[in-house]
Amino acid sequence: MELLELTALELSAKIRAGGCSVREALDAAYRAIELEEPRIHAFVSLCKEQAYAKAQALQERIDAGEELSALAGVPIAVKDNICTKGVRTTCGSLMLEDFNPSYNAHVVDLLEQAGLVVLGKTNMDEFAMGSTTETSALADTRNPADLERVPGGSSGGSAAAVAAGEVWLALGSDTGGSIRQPSAFCGVTGLKPTYGSVSRYGLVAYASSLDQIGPIGKNAEDCAALYAILRGKDPRDASSMECEPPELASIGEYSLEGKKIGIPREFFGEGLQAEVENNVRAAAERLASLGARLEEFDLPIAKYAVPAYYIIACAEACSNLSRYDGIKYGFSAPDCEDLRSVYINSRSQGFGMEVKRRIMLGNFVLSSGYYDSYYKKALQVKRLVQDGFAAAFESFDMVLGPVYPTTALKRGEGLTDPLKLYLGDIYTVMVNLAGLPALALPCGKAPDGLPVGLQLIGKPFAEAELLGAGKAYQTAQ
Repeated sequence: MELLELTALELSAKIRAGGCSVREALDAAYRAIELEEPRIHAFVSLCKEQAYAKAQALQERIDAGEELSALAGVPIAVKDNICTKGVRTTCGSLMLEDFNPSYNAHVVDLLEQAGLVVLGKTNMDEFAMGSTTETSALADTRNPADLERVPGGSSGGSAAAVAAGEVWLALGSDTGGSIRQPSAFCGVTGLKPTYGSVSRYGLVAYASSLDQIGPIGKNAEDCAALYAILRGKDPRDASSMECEPPELASIGEYSLEGKKIGIPREFFGEGLQAEVENNVRAAAERLASLGARLEEFDLPIAKYAVPAYYIIACAEACSNLSRYDGIKYGFSAPDCEDLRSVYINSRSQGFGMEVKRRIMLGNFVLSSGYYDSYYKKALQVKRLVQDGFAAAFESFDMVLGPVYPTTALKRGEGLTDPLKLYLGDIYTVMVNLAGLPALALPCGKAPDGLPVGLQLIGKPFAEAELLGAGKAYQTAQ
């Protein structure tokens, strides 16, 4: 069997048993990348020299019998807003095109300690602002299921790399659906963890109260193994918290018998594509056949979630991006006459249109006279979203719904109508506002062959339950 046909857990087991070497796994991945990249464009940087050096050192640890993780030896891709020492981190922007971090993000250190090898950085929407990966200034990533479709965003490069068979696992970040939506578009599995369960140290901030790093893989079990490595307290991130790692054995034996799954009626209203609804409802029935009890309920606050999300996200983005002024680091416009023109020209030329749009929106809602009307009300809606889910979880073990109203969009379709693109986030942004975990699973295909995604939303720190349900569903397919 070809190495890239294995799951990440199967590959690691094979390496640790002596069936192949870490270098051979890395060779297989780079061969696949060389073959697929001319059509997929999932990567913006490869770090072959560093990767092979680390593979050699890791092989020595394995040969010496050192106890490592269940994913030891597996090459992994990392989204390009996660800092990697000595490997450029661009955030898909001209502003950081040549930025070379002097340190690793906490999650990258954890990967290396656990015996995974970072092989490259994946493309993304600029500063994670977008839903198609088309706002990237550096690459034009395509959906492996249909090259004329987008891979989703903002973690489109990570999802496309896994879907195209270039790599077994990838890291993404999720601010309003940016792991789950591209996973759904590309037909892979992605986990958005509970806010605070994974350190954000070294993640270039978009909206700090919403951002969360998480895994993308071939299946729920691979994602569980990677999440077990990533989760936990980091003293350099005050929002991070201790949490129990999911036990792979218990996930493999998880039973849906008697579990109550709530289905919000608001998730199946106007705008939902028929082929998406049909596949999601069929997946719900599959879960019911495994013993779950399904029940519809009302979640009326859902209609306010998208505007509240974009107000909060844009307000935090304009604050976080104020550091890019053409002076400290990043792009600096040439031939400027004074300090003011350095600021204006650097930001005008370094940022793309979508980033500038969100900076302007953020400054507007935070400005004098509008703060109470917009930002304060958005924070109140955020509290109501949290309360709405808390009430739902008094009755249900998890909540089920679509990931996105449609299958993967055609290239260019979203850029012509940004408001329509924002409204498409209706099913994903509430999870970030409430700080909850959510798992995106492929649940079939539309008649044109495009993947459809199912979303399971859980209680805070209930990742193990979601991953167990995902494993049970995928095993039964």
